[in-house]
Amino acid sequence: MIDLGKKNILGVYVNAIDYQAAITNIVEAAHSGQPYSVSALAVHGVMTGVHDPSHRYRLNHLNMVLPDGQPVRWALNCLHRAGLPDRVYGPTLMWQLCERAAQERLSVFLYGSSPLVMQDLSTNLLVDFPNLRIAGTQPSLFRKTTIQEKQEIVSGIQQSGASLVFVGLGCPRQEVWIYEYQDHLSMPLIAVGAAFDFHAGHLPQAPQSLQKIGFEWLFRLLQEPKRLWRRYLFYNPEYLFLLILQWTGFKKFDACSAIPPREELRYG
Repeated sequence: MIDLGKKNILGVYVNAIDYQAAITNIVEAAHSGQPYSVSALAVHGVMTGVHDPSHRYRLNHLNMVLPDGQPVRWALNCLHRAGLPDRVYGPTLMWQLCERAAQERLSVFLYGSSPLVMQDLSTNLLVDFPNLRIAGTQPSLFRKTTIQEKQEIVSGIQQSGASLVFVGLGCPRQEVWIYEYQDHLSMPLIAVGAAFDFHAGHLPQAPQSLQKIGFEWLFRLLQEPKRLWRRYLFYNPEYLFLLILQWTGFKKFDACSAIPPREELRYG
């Protein structure tokens, strides 16, 4: 089990951690009814923090930020000698957490995506984990919520009796969501990106061979070119260039220079 704490990647704190330690931390928080905010970041997620000081503040005030992408794991190993043998991939993390939740009678709540995705996701989870208790589901509103709607969301999740909440709103909306809700909900909130679409059977996952060499982004780009081309065309080369600057010492990235958000965004 590897858990070396938070490490600075371009000013964003990312945990140098493996699956076993990450799942242990989340499950312990779920059993104790403690707030615990978690996100799994690939290159795009890290770069959203690099470009936006307020969002960097949000990311750096989550309890755990996992190295979802291979290039993020490589950065931890190169810059901080973390020795991580694998990334902590959001969809895999979700699946393993559902397995543990079914074994340990922890109920889950699913928040985000569309009604159809939520329906198919719930069905597939119960096929693979018959003992899993899904405390509730709530599709995304695909807009900013009002203060009253936020209070209703908090109340609905609390009253469901959920032990942990999976959030699938896409990056960076899901990170904003768990940051803004982490002080209102006494259970782990886990942002898992495209895991809802993958596990619902609405999007294919990249072959393992591409995932291992860090080319999952290419597979996803071919699947959704109109939505993703800007993300990969600009962010991937910039990420590599900035990592070289951090590695050589030509540029310092101060994680403490982040700026607290001036207002809530209240994504729903």
